[in-house]
Amino acid sequence: MQNQSTPAIKNIIKALKQQHVIAYPTEAVFGLGCDPDSEIAVNQLLALKQRPWEKGLILIADNYEQLKNYVDDSQLNEQQRQAMFATWPGPVTWVIPAKKTTPKWLTGQFDTLAVRVTNHELVKALCSQYGKPIVSTSANLSGLEPCRTTEEVIAQFKDTVPVLDGDVGGRLNPSEIRDAMTGQLYRKG
Repeated sequence: MQNQSTPAIKNIIKALKQQHVIAYPTEAVFGLGCDPDSEIAVNQLLALKQRPWEKGLILIADNYEQLKNYVDDSQLNEQQRQAMFATWPGPVTWVIPAKKTTPKWLTGQFDTLAVRVTNHELVKALCSQYGKPIVSTSANLSGLEPCRTTEEVIAQFKDTVPVLDGDVGGRLNPSEIRDAMTGQLYRKG
């Protein structure tokens, strides 16, 4: 699937390039995302989610190379990298020191960034064809359960976000979140 360029993926990429927020299936729930380099799109996403910018965001990618523009890989030692790579691609998000050039709209109040290399084939294809990672936060309005189907996304968001139709990966819980420097568990998966 990764090398297939479907009309649906092409339409979602067009929306990303136009600085729109999109919805797409992930390993457990639908995600809301956008181009991480677009402050306009990120601010739209934060407003839609009613999420404070200070909390920071997650980037989801097809491969680790796509994340290197945002994280300071030089601060990780080989053991830390191996621990991270042992869980990827997969539903584990790692918090890594951010590059000084990484926008605050992604890191929030932190000097780190949460990143994940996904194993969801549709999202891998999307990031591969887009050529970079996308922002990933659960698709739900404040106070509501995260969406698990295209129909639930449409019910919550109406026609405000284009949806990449597909099935979630079947996991019950959102991704585990760990600190790449210390191994500390922030959120159980």
